[in-house]
Amino acid sequence: MTITINSETQARFIASIKRFFAESLDDDIGDLKASLLLHFVLREMGPSIYNRAVTDAQARIQDMVQELDSTCYEADLGYWNKK
Repeated sequence: MTITINSETQARFIASIKRFFAESLDDDIGDLKASLLLHFVLREMGPSIYNRAVTDAQARIQDMVQELDSTCYEADLGYWNKK
């Protein structure tokens, strides 16, 4: 699965990469190098991050489903108990 981002997000990421290089590494890189690095990270590391996010979301949803019986339980024949 290829991870894609829209052009606005890509522009923000490229600006962030350029800023990181400038402030942390004292090296100015251009748009092309920043874009190539972004492309590499998305293709090489993105799937692992994405898969972990899906696994975390599945675990959270399973936890929520298990809590349904305690959070959404209503005793039957409760009419007479209220009087």
